[in-house]
Amino acid sequence: MQEPQYLSHASITAFGAYVPQRILSNADLERIVDTSDEWIVQRTGIHERRVASEGEFCSDLCFAAVRDMQARFGSVLTDVDFILVATSTPDTFFPSMSSRVQAEFGIEACGAADIQAACAGFVTALQLANGLLLTGAHRKILVIGAETLTKVTDYTDRTTCILFGDGAGAALLERTQEGAFLGSHVSTTGESGHQLYRSSLSPSILGMPITANGKIIQNGREVYKWAVSQLPKGISAILQRYGYTAADLDWFVPHSANMRIIDSVCDKTGIPIEKTLSSIAEYGNTSAASIPLALDLAMKDGRIKPGDLVLLYGFGGGLTEAGLLMRWTL
Repeated sequence: MQEPQYLSHASITAFGAYVPQRILSNADLERIVDTSDEWIVQRTGIHERRVASEGEFCSDLCFAAVRDMQARFGSVLTDVDFILVATSTPDTFFPSMSSRVQAEFGIEACGAADIQAACAGFVTALQLANGLLLTGAHRKILVIGAETLTKVTDYTDRTTCILFGDGAGAALLERTQEGAFLGSHVSTTGESGHQLYRSSLSPSILGMPITANGKIIQNGREVYKWAVSQLPKGISAILQRYGYTAADLDWFVPHSANMRIIDSVCDKTGIPIEKTLSSIAEYGNTSAASIPLALDLAMKDGRIKPGDLVLLYGFGGGLTEAGLLMRWTL
């Protein structure tokens, strides 16, 4: 039996991004922990990352990304009827960052919710926005991925502090007759959630004691093994289900976690590394913001163009993964 066509009435009509001004280079980290530029680049592909100032928080990054979108596309927000913000580092758990965005831009009659799917958050939010638009109950949705990971990074841990940076990206989705989203994939390996976490109230996960210091804790070896084994399966599944091959892709945009992961996944799926968009070198691992930041870089230098077939693929804490196959519309 032939698979049904993926249903979508969503298209991205505007886009914006923001990164803080302060740069944290590999040379800077050499003065903080026992590491080196060569070691970091070889293992991660990261050259520098951006750091929010002491008084700059997730909401501020969200506001700046939306204002960038307005400046570039002249976007009108007064008729936005839902806001979704993907973040693991909100200023406050409530009020939500989405409600802060609603207030900042004076958007009336608007629903608001934050999405916590870690590094898969932006793609998950796009998938949810497509569903809301598909019902007909909503017509214009603002989706934001934003993180201030440096505020929850343990700078005494040389294996994780080299990774994380701050940034935000915003996309405006509107209901269209023929949606630009062509296929979707999700998967969760919750039984391995203790391999990558940030603690909150409980001192344990799945009955296992955790380091409850509120910082990011990662078993890099296990997360790497999970990613390079699971992602090729998910990527193959979404391409096969909707009748595409790796050769059909114009661009692959994975979460910018680590270039070693991206290289391995490309090798296993047959996606040329030259067709991969990443923000890892410039901004490090920015979790829910990494995919929109990669898209923003590609828009600014003209690599990505309207009509391009693009596969977005977020993966990380949870352990969660979310893929979205789409036609680029900007």
